Amino acid sequence: MIDKMLSFTRAIFQEMDPEALQKRFLEGLLATQRVERGSLWVRRGEQIVCIEAAGDQSEAVLGVAIPADRPSIVGWVIANARMTTSRPGADPRHYAEMEQGLAVKSSLILCFPLILSSGEVYGAVELIDTSERGARLNLDEDYLELLSSLVAVGSVALGQALAFESKSRECHGLKQALDRYRSQPPIVGSSPAVREALAKTAAYARTDFPVLITGESGTGKELFAQAIHQASERRARPFLVQNCSCLPDGLLESELFGCRKGAFTGADRDRAGLFEAADGGTVFLDEIGDMPAPLQAKILRVLQSGEVKPLGAATARTVDVRIVSATNRDLAAAMAAGDFREDLYYRLNVLPLHLPPLRERPEDVPSLLEYFLKRDSLRLGLGGRRVAPEALAALSAWPWRGNIREMENLVKYLLTVAEGPVIALADLPAQFHPVDGPVAGPIAGPIAGPIGGPSGGGAVCPEGCQTGGPSGLEPTPGESAAPLAGRTWEELERAYALELLKATHWNVSRAAKRAGLNRSTFDSRLKKLGIAKS
Repeated sequence: MIDKMLSFTRAIFQEMDPEALQKRFLEGLLATQRVERGSLWVRRGEQIVCIEAAGDQSEAVLGVAIPADRPSIVGWVIANARMTTSRPGADPRHYAEMEQGLAVKSSLILCFPLILSSGEVYGAVELIDTSERGARLNLDEDYLELLSSLVAVGSVALGQALAFESKSRECHGLKQALDRYRSQPPIVGSSPAVREALAKTAAYARTDFPVLITGESGTGKELFAQAIHQASERRARPFLVQNCSCLPDGLLESELFGCRKGAFTGADRDRAGLFEAADGGTVFLDEIGDMPAPLQAKILRVLQSGEVKPLGAATARTVDVRIVSATNRDLAAAMAAGDFREDLYYRLNVLPLHLPPLRERPEDVPSLLEYFLKRDSLRLGLGGRRVAPEALAALSAWPWRGNIREMENLVKYLLTVAEGPVIALADLPAQFHPVDGPVAGPIAGPIAGPIGGPSGGGAVCPEGCQTGGPSGLEPTPGESAAPLAGRTWEELERAYALELLKATHWNVSRAAKRAGLNRSTFDSRLKKLGIAKS
């Protein structure tokens, strides 16, 4: 016995990983009593959860949660902080439902409390004899006294490891939250629609009910989901995200629910799913409208009972997660087409939050532009940038079909191509320029035709063709008042190219960029037109 105790204590104090430690702890105790079945239980809120199990059909026990108010051996031991033995068939404390699905039943149970050095009881360990009449367990008083000492040493080590793991998870969750806060923009805007969405976000954060966020792609659905989590009491726990449209069905299921070793090809170990990893926190299911039908039923089960069943597992586990989902699809149409479960929709849509597209709140465009310009200028080490009034007017009138994500990408483009502290109308891509009429600035954008290409964004008259400048396109007496009337295409193209070169001080690369062409194509057109700097 002494040799076994020394070997046991050496083994548990050499192991730092909580999962490996609890496995060694349980296996060591089973070896001292020469029995093959056992389990480790810890108190989590109003439940007592099995965190480790050994023996035949242990997978049916691992992860099981017993309500703390239901009679059970482990519950009695935790409540009374002392060891006990039990013969299941005759003991009213035995939680009989536990063994309903087991082929081999328990004949005798020896259970010890798991106690921290502070005296707090945090769990229990069961050593189970399945032999006839429980003949294997050694219940000699001196032997049990030594075994109790062994359990006391191991329970302190295990308790510290579990506490360290919990704190590590908490720190990791806080680090993730901080990283997300640093990497993602705050919610910017003062329009009535944004104020209404923020008010709902604050109200929703006070509850644990499911939230369904709807809106077009790029409107900031994940950002609002994160804001709900950060304002809630779950803020210190994980906020985990899964896009439901980017993975095949089987892989998506294993990502969400986890898997047991051997459940499918490549499953070489037990792996916790997203729901289990986010226990106590929030799971954000993006593009929920694209979730396959078989998985929709499993999500419904999570919402109803908090139960998740890993692939290949015989029993379900209970988790405490809040589900926030989002979609850009019309779920009413999806339900009518039979692509989305109606019962799941009503479970998800307890707290609806709709985010309007950016085109419906143009008053937020200036503040969003200012934010992205400041943020990305700081990242690139650039000085301050501002948008000229003419450019801001064009950007405010733009429909923004890609919403805020489109604006983010545009700002990156403008900081790359624009020179100087002011972003002018001429710096905007061709599609932002007016199709008809004069615009401010020497070059508003490429005109349609050979140099601008058939999709150049519409004909734009260079400044010189209105003012009688050096382009030579001023109308002759009796000619149409329209400045472009009566001129050949080559004359227009030549005038446009000259104005581009003049505006860029004959920098061919910059002129080509403004025309929306690569340099070689632009250079080829200049040669054909006979334009050279000399």
